[in-house]
Amino acid sequence: MQLRSSPASPFGRKAKIAAVLCGIHLDIEPANTVDPSDSVRLQNPLGKIPVLVRADGAPLFDSRVIVEYLDAQAGGGCLIPSSGAPRFDVLVAQALADGLMDAALLQVYETRFRAEEARSDAWIDNQAGKVARALRAFEAAPPVPGHVSAVANIGEIALACALGYLDLRFHGVWREDHPALVAWLDAFAARVPSFEATRPTA
Repeated sequence: MQLRSSPASPFGRKAKIAAVLCGIHLDIEPANTVDPSDSVRLQNPLGKIPVLVRADGAPLFDSRVIVEYLDAQAGGGCLIPSSGAPRFDVLVAQALADGLMDAALLQVYETRFRAEEARSDAWIDNQAGKVARALRAFEAAPPVPGHVSAVANIGEIALACALGYLDLRFHGVWREDHPALVAWLDAFAARVPSFEATRPTA
């Protein structure tokens, strides 16, 4: 199977780590979401990444659907508990971490793709507020391993990728006020080698 993504995408990184933990090999094919000629727009009409192209050519998107598919391919219960409260604990943690990533990405896009005179400080502040509130929630109660048999569940993976993206694009300023999360991320990286292996450099 082929994963269309970009090295810096935190959502793509989430799918890559999930695949490793599920024991599934993915061929990584770069995608350029701002290039109208890139085939990613045919694979996902939204033109967003990541996209998982299955062996039969059928695409899956977005990252949450991809992770569900990888978990099912591994027999279920690899990353996501199959039922009960633990399942929803993990899925809520993933949703909050995904929202953090979305808000961080939107801030980057606002400054990268919109002319300075057209930018909205109020809109950027609104996105920054989402990041700050999510960080406070995770600082108070970081996700814990043990819900499923894998080394890490998808809530943990999503949070690690979100924090990694803040390190990459926001110079790690989140670290000063969130010592519990810093310790949590260090512990996560120590037990999930694919986190370091998928670290983007630019």
